[in-house]
Amino acid sequence: MDVKTNWNSTLELLERADCLREFTSEWLQNPKYAEYRPLFTTQDEWTIDKYVMEVWRSFQYWTLLMSTRNTVTMHHVITVYNDILDHMNAVMRALAKKKTQWIEDLFFAVKLARRKLSEYYAEVTPTTGRLLITAHILNSFQEVAII
Repeated sequence: MDVKTNWNSTLELLERADCLREFTSEWLQNPKYAEYRPLFTTQDEWTIDKYVMEVWRSFQYWTLLMSTRNTVTMHHVITVYNDILDHMNAVMRALAKKKTQWIEDLFFAVKLARRKLSEYYAEVTPTTGRLLITAHILNSFQEVAII
């Protein structure tokens, strides 16, 4: 969870593109750049991007928060997993009500990601969690992987 670029770089890219959307649209109105107009993101694609950004927000929150810590963060693992799983469940409930193909695809992707996260979470029991924390405290100069 401490490598913020894994999840967040794509989210930041989409957020930046959204911020520049109006400027890019105006730029493409210039006849000099008319050949690039077919490449501009459609309204439907912007809508998809908004959904995708919402899916990643919980990951962004936790990775940024944990990456600012200069101390042991292993004791937060259960809270992090529970929050991310709750967020994914809420996203899946919202997506389940819609029936367009891209939403069904996004639902499927979130479902698979949730399954993978659940597999990691299942491996962190109170006993293994305490072992990971203890191992990290005893050898704080070496990373202890939780995932």
